[in-house]
Amino acid sequence: MRDQLVEEFLERLSARVSAPGGGATAALHAAQSAALLGMVARYSDGPKHAGDAAAISAVLSEVDALRVDALQLAEDDAAAFTAVTDAYKLPKGPERSAAIAEALAGAAVPPLRTIAVAERLVDLAEVLLPLGNRNVITDVAAAADAARAAATTARVNVEVNGAVLESDVDALALRADRITARVREEIAK
Repeated sequence: MRDQLVEEFLERLSARVSAPGGGATAALHAAQSAALLGMVARYSDGPKHAGDAAAISAVLSEVDALRVDALQLAEDDAAAFTAVTDAYKLPKGPERSAAIAEALAGAAVPPLRTIAVAERLVDLAEVLLPLGNRNVITDVAAAADAARAAATTARVNVEVNGAVLESDVDALALRADRITARVREEIAK
């Protein structure tokens, strides 16, 4: 997926194939969130932001790493779900049941990790919101909304695979909504 054009990815996503699907899409939402936060951080340098340079630099470094992680999670999710469909193709019997259970457990891992990435991205959006260049502050809201979509989409994929969800995705979604609301209040001034 990493090297596909957007149109190629969307064509594959819309096809009647098992992967990529919602889990990969969730991870790509996280990657977009990270990229947007990186852009805001890069626009938030220079003399006007000198007092916040260390914090902005730390955000930038982390979001760049999270973007790479999220892209890998998209690929991991597609591979994990392919393992699920392969397990269902096995002849019925105890080996098939065990293979399905193992594949489903494995398929829950990328979306669980995507939720963790999304949570960290919301944390970083909260840090960047008061520090970032006001000319691109709406992109902090866009990043928060993308992180929210990553988490809520990944949650469904965790649940369908029968895994235990330890993160409070609803609380994360509310935090993302608050970021967007704050940005909207600011631009309405």
